[in-house]
Amino acid sequence: MLELVKSGGWLMLPIILCSIVSISIIAERFWSLRREKVLPEHLVANVWSAIKKNKLARADIEALSKESALGQILSAGLLSRNESRERIKECIEERGREVVHDLERFLNTLGTIASISPLLGLLGTVVGMISVFAAITKYGVGDPAVLAGGISEAMITTAAGLTVAIISLVFYRYFRRKVDGIVVIMEREAIKMVDVLHNNR
Repeated sequence: MLELVKSGGWLMLPIILCSIVSISIIAERFWSLRREKVLPEHLVANVWSAIKKNKLARADIEALSKESALGQILSAGLLSRNESRERIKECIEERGREVVHDLERFLNTLGTIASISPLLGLLGTVVGMISVFAAITKYGVGDPAVLAGGISEAMITTAAGLTVAIISLVFYRYFRRKVDGIVVIMEREAIKMVDVLHNNR
């Protein structure tokens, strides 16, 4: 494997760096976007039960906001529950934008890696071809071994760049879709919360 990396030339270094960053982001997003961490089950029902029993103190609301992404949104509505319906919705929407920003953390970086990795591979191809033509100019075409280094450099960097790009793009699309799904569920739960607070007056 090390020999393969060496054969790819110096452009393998940024491609390897991209792959390390990409794998780190993928692992981090899998951990951060777990359903129990983002959308705990029965959270709205539990909050509604606490409201009915008049057991929802400010400390409970602050603890709720630290529990999950959905908890952050619901806590914004609960802190403004004595305001008008429109004001409650505004508070929830403002907090929702912050939460969505957190859910999308590092996804732009992952998308950038998916875009630049094949370009790095293409640059490696160009550099390899330049080496081939330089060798042809110096030694002619009689010795295939002289040309092999440049050709292998071109092919290895292209393959490596495409591999990193494909994996990064697949997971970028996957996480984008997952975040969109989470946002839809959070909006639905937030509307339930607004209705609960409004009807409880």
